[in-house]
Amino acid sequence: MGLGRMFRWLFVCAIAAPLTSLAAGVSHLERLPLKSAWTVRQLPDDGMAESQSATPPVLEGGWFPATVPGDVHLDLLTSGKIPDPFYRDNEAKLQWIEKAGWEYRTSIDATKAALARENVELVFDGLDTACTIFLNGQRIGSPDNMFRQWRFDVKDRLHEGANDLRIVFPAPMKAAEAVAEKDPWHSRTHTDPKGYIRKAVYEFGWDWGPRFGTSGVFRPAYLDVWDSARIKDIFVEQSDVTSVSANLDLHVEVLASKETKATVSLTYGIGSEQLHIDRVVTLGPGSNKISFPIDIAHPQLWFPSGYGAQPIYHFHISVKEDGHELDAKDAKTGLRSVVLRRELDKWGRSFEFVINGIPVFAKGADVIPFDSFPNHVTNEKYRHILQSAKDANMNMVRLWGGGYYETEEFYDICDELGLMVFHDLMFGNNWQPGTYDFKQNIEREAEYQITRLRNHPSIVLWDGNNETEDLREWNGNGQLPPKVHERIWEDYLTEFSGILARTEARLDSEIPYWPSTPSADYEELTDTYQSGDNHDWSVWHGGADFTDYEKRPWRFVSEYGFQSFPEMKTIESFTLPEDRTSIFTPVMKAHQKNGDGNRLIQEYMKRYFGEPKDFASFLYASQVLQAEAIKVGAESFRRKRPETMGSLFWQLNDCWPVASWASIDYYGRWKALQYYTRRFYAPVLVSPHVDSGTLSIYIVSDKTARMDGTLRLRIMDFSGKVIKETSEAVKIDPLASKVYQQIPLVQLSGTTAPDWSGLVGVADVTVGGQEVSTNTVYFVPSKQIKLPPAAIAAEISQSGDGYDVILSSAVLARSAYVSFGELEAQFSDNYLDLLPGEKQTIHVTSKATLADLKSQMKVISLVDAFSPAVAEK
Repeated sequence: MGLGRMFRWLFVCAIAAPLTSLAAGVSHLERLPLKSAWTVRQLPDDGMAESQSATPPVLEGGWFPATVPGDVHLDLLTSGKIPDPFYRDNEAKLQWIEKAGWEYRTSIDATKAALARENVELVFDGLDTACTIFLNGQRIGSPDNMFRQWRFDVKDRLHEGANDLRIVFPAPMKAAEAVAEKDPWHSRTHTDPKGYIRKAVYEFGWDWGPRFGTSGVFRPAYLDVWDSARIKDIFVEQSDVTSVSANLDLHVEVLASKETKATVSLTYGIGSEQLHIDRVVTLGPGSNKISFPIDIAHPQLWFPSGYGAQPIYHFHISVKEDGHELDAKDAKTGLRSVVLRRELDKWGRSFEFVINGIPVFAKGADVIPFDSFPNHVTNEKYRHILQSAKDANMNMVRLWGGGYYETEEFYDICDELGLMVFHDLMFGNNWQPGTYDFKQNIEREAEYQITRLRNHPSIVLWDGNNETEDLREWNGNGQLPPKVHERIWEDYLTEFSGILARTEARLDSEIPYWPSTPSADYEELTDTYQSGDNHDWSVWHGGADFTDYEKRPWRFVSEYGFQSFPEMKTIESFTLPEDRTSIFTPVMKAHQKNGDGNRLIQEYMKRYFGEPKDFASFLYASQVLQAEAIKVGAESFRRKRPETMGSLFWQLNDCWPVASWASIDYYGRWKALQYYTRRFYAPVLVSPHVDSGTLSIYIVSDKTARMDGTLRLRIMDFSGKVIKETSEAVKIDPLASKVYQQIPLVQLSGTTAPDWSGLVGVADVTVGGQEVSTNTVYFVPSKQIKLPPAAIAAEISQSGDGYDVILSSAVLARSAYVSFGELEAQFSDNYLDLLPGEKQTIHVTSKATLADLKSQMKVISLVDAFSPAVAEK
C-alpha cells in the first residue's frame, strides 16, 4: 500500500517523568529552500494551451526577476514594469495582467546527499491558483486550489545538479471557465465561473477592494528530504478542560516509508515545568497515529482578552531510530473549554460563546485580507492591527470568508493577545459548484487547513461560509426553475452541512461548527423567535436611521457597518491636488467600491450634520458620522445582553487606501471609529439612553465579579451650567446589563421647558476612585444640536516616552480631533468630547521632535467642519 492508503493507531499510555537528556540524532528530515533565483515572463496569450500541454512552453526571452513567495503584480511592480496599482485610477489600467498567462521558472540544485535520502518531496504551501508544474520538462501536477498544500514525490525526477522547474499560470478566469464548462449544471444554475477554482474571491473585486486577479507562488516552496519517517502532524485534543484539571490527548501522525522500530518522545509543559515521556513503537509503512493521554492538575487556562491571561503550553515530539533522530516537531496551544451555547429562552434560541464556563459577550470587528497582495503584509502590520483591536477592548475578530486562510503569525498573535477568532472557511458570497470533483477538493482543503490551525486556542468557531446561505434567494436564484433551485440547495446542504461539517467534527470536534454567517441553522424565525447570528445592513444599504439598530432583536450581530473616508494623509497617498476638490472626482470615485457609496455618505451627512464646508472637513466629519452610527449600534447590542451576545462591526481593516467601513485605514491610521470603539467596548460601559420621554442610565459589565461604584449624572448646557446633578452608590452586577437610574424628562424641565437643543447629559461611573466609563447623551436629533463655536486651548509638553497634549474649552467641543499635519503620531485618545472647563490629556508618541509637533499641531471639533449657517440649521 502507498503512504496515503495505510494508517495505524498506536495508543501510548505512560507515566510522565522528569525530563532527562537524550543522545542527539544525526539523521533527520531536512527542509531545503529553493535557493536559486526565480524569474517570470508573460506568455503570448492567456496561457491555456501552455497549461494543458504535456511539456513546458517553447519560448525564448522575456524573463524578469520574481520573488517567491509573491505574485506577478508585485514582480511587475518591483521590476518597474507597472506603476503603483493603488495610485489614482491605475487599477483600471492594470486589468490586462489578469487576462494574461504567466510562467515562473527556477532551478532546483539537487545535491548528491539530498538525492541519497529515501524520500525527496517538492512542496508548495500555496499556489495562486490554477497552474501546471513542469520539472525537467515533465508535467508533474496541475493544482487548482490556493488553499491546499501541494506535495510531489520527485526523487526519481531529479538528477544531481541543476533541475529546471517551471510553473505555468493561465489567466485565472479562463482557467475557471474551462472547469465550469465541464459541469452539466452550470448553464442552468448560472454559478459564477470564478467559484470553480479555489481562489480568494476578493481578488476579483469587492465593495471595499480593487480587482487584481493575480497569479504566483504565494506561499513558500521547498524540498523535504527524509528517510524512514517524518512527523506529519501534532494535535492537542482538549477533551475536558477545567480549572481543576485538563484531560488531553496528544495525537501524533508519523508517516513511515517502511517498517521501523522507533522511539517516540514527548516533552511538554509550560515555562520551566517540563515533563518527558519515551515510548518504543513499531511504525508500519504509511500513516501511524500515536496518542499520548495527558492529565494536568490545576492547569493555567487561556482566556479571551479581558477575562484572564493567555498562557501557552509547549509540546515537543521527537522520533528516533537507533538513537538517530529521524524528525522532530513542535506544537503549542492554550488550554480552554469552548461552548457555543444554543438554548431555548424567552427570545428564541441563544447564540453565545462560553469560554472556561464564562458567558462572553463578543466585542469585535470583521477582518478582511490585510492587503490586495498577501505578500505585501508584514508581521509588523499584523501586530499593529491586531494590537489595535485589543487596545480598543475587542475580544474577537471574525476572519471573513472571501479572502484566504491566514499565516501562522496572524493566529499566533491572536493567541497571544486573547483575540477569539470566529473563522469563516474561505467561501464568500458566491454560490458554489456541486460537482463531485469540487466536493472532493473542498474536503481536502478543509482537512489541510483545519489540521494546520486547530491547535490555536484563539479559534472558537469554524463557520462554513460568508452569506452563501442567503444566496438561496439573492441575485435571481429565487427565480430559477424549481428543479434547478432544488439542485443548488441540495448541493449547498451537502457541502456546508455535510462535507465540511463532518470534516470539522472529525478533525476538531471540541470547537463548534456553524454552517454559514448569517444563519439560524435552518430554524424558522419570527418577530418573537430569533436564533443564530445576523448581518444587519438596515443602516447603510437599507438607508435606515441609526436608531433602527435599537429595534433589532438579534441574538448575535456578526456584521453591521457604516462607511467613512480615511484621513487626508491617506487620501494624499493616491491623489493629486485636482483629485481632492470633491468626493465625486473620478479618482475619489475609483477609490470607492460600494457603487454610489460617496453619495450615500453625503446623504447621511446631510441627514445628521449638514453639508461640510470643504473637502478636508468632509473627510473629518465622515469619520465622526461613521463613529456615531456604530456607537448607537454597539451600545444598543450591549445593553440588550443577554438577549444579544455579540457585536462584530464591519470592518476592522482595509486592503488598500479607500473609502470603506474600516475603523483602521490601509496605513494603520486609526479613524474616529477606532477611538470610539475603545469607549463603547470598555469592560464597564455606562450608556445613557432616551426612550419614550425617559432617560435611562444603563451600566453594562463584562467583569466576572460584582463591583462597588458610583454613578454620577449631570445635565448641563453647552457653557457648563449644570441643570441637574445626581450621584449614587451602585453595586454593578457581573456579566450583566442593567438600568441603574431612570428619570422622566419632565422632571428636568421644572416650570420652564428647557431648550433641549442646547443641553447634554453626561454620565460617568467610578470604581475605587477611578473613572471606568463616561458617556454623553443628547436630547434632540444630531442636526438640531446647537453647538457653539469652540476655541480649544491646546498645550503640548514632553512626558515619559512621548508627549502630553492637554486640551480644554470654555464650551462643549464635540469630537475634538488633534492632528500634526504630515507628521506621523500615535494617540492614546482622539475625537473626544471636551466638556466646558474640563481638561483632557492625550498622550502622543511620535518620532518627531517637540518643536516640530508644536509647529504642526491642529485641533478642531465638529462645529468647525461646517459653515456657521449650516451649523445653526
